[in-house]
Amino acid sequence: MSKDFFSKEEFQERWKKVRSSMKKFNIDLLMVISPTNINYLIGTPAKGYQEFEVLFFSIDSDPSVMFTRRSEVEMMHDYSLADEVYGWGGQESEDPIEALNKLMIEKKFLNKRIGIEVPYYYLHPFEYKKITEMLGPAIVHDSTDLIGEIKLLKSEAELNYVRKASDIADKSFIAGLNKIESGITEREVSAAIHYEMFTNGGDIPSSPMNFLTGNRSMYAHGEPSDRKLQIGDFMHLQFGSHYRRYCCTIGRNICLGTPSSRMQEIFNITKEAGDACIAEMGPGKQVRTAHNAAVSIIKSAGMDKYRLHMTGYAVGIAFPPTWVEPLIVDGSSNRTFESGMVIAVEPPIFSYDDKIGVRLIDNVIITSDGVEVLSKTSRELHII
Repeated sequence: MSKDFFSKEEFQERWKKVRSSMKKFNIDLLMVISPTNINYLIGTPAKGYQEFEVLFFSIDSDPSVMFTRRSEVEMMHDYSLADEVYGWGGQESEDPIEALNKLMIEKKFLNKRIGIEVPYYYLHPFEYKKITEMLGPAIVHDSTDLIGEIKLLKSEAELNYVRKASDIADKSFIAGLNKIESGITEREVSAAIHYEMFTNGGDIPSSPMNFLTGNRSMYAHGEPSDRKLQIGDFMHLQFGSHYRRYCCTIGRNICLGTPSSRMQEIFNITKEAGDACIAEMGPGKQVRTAHNAAVSIIKSAGMDKYRLHMTGYAVGIAFPPTWVEPLIVDGSSNRTFESGMVIAVEPPIFSYDDKIGVRLIDNVIITSDGVEVLSKTSRELHII
């Protein structure tokens, strides 16, 4: 996400919200490590997340300081709103945490009250151990979800990028659907979808496509393989389309030839569960109520043991390896839906007994008076 994808005023509004949350937790300095959150604050597409990096964001109007690997410094200067950028490593190896310590001493950061993110995928446990030993009592708050909570409520500009991602997803799905015929491989269908995504302005996916056919459809997750499609195959296909790093996911089900009665039955139950979930979504409505509506349909059909996946989750800015934001649609949630959230709805059924898996996924925007279902692609079983 480039600094030019949004107005300076929108970035300033984000800074205001983050600083308000920092004040609530008595934080002077926020160490931002998640690439989605770094991009939310300063706007850059750099791939620095592959190695250790951190953005120092102050409660005051002090300069924002980006610390990243040396090879990313120039891009950070040109494409981000970071006031200062420092690099580690480069021509020779260097311990990034030792370099971080030197920078924090130089900037007099060690005497501040620090909130630090501990994201699932972007901070090695050994690095975290070194950092906590280095900072000691200066760490006053686990800020892993501080920005994530703010990002759940998206601006109209952000939502327009999500809508564009959905449009790309629809076009890409149709391209894949048109490619399906007996004898073609899963990989070839995937290639057609990715070609359409990229030619329509999409970004690299933040998570691999799930495309499973025939008996493989009973598995929840699996990348496209060299398996050749056959008449009678049931399929589930899921992928995320990204526009300016904003993600929209889609999941649809396909049958090559006439589906069996069991295929159609399991599909119908899954679709009814998704419909029931969406019907219970809207501003002020309980998240767990939507989840329970979907679960009730699946349980009533006697298929609860095949409900092997969450009912839904929030999506937004996404970098590999995931597109999930910190809101999960499940029975333990005490949250309510709020206007501006984008939620992926996907209560699937994976039946090992039947060797059939159904995954029907739609993203919805929570609006001021209900929901906006993003995908325009039919939610019915696609029969070829």
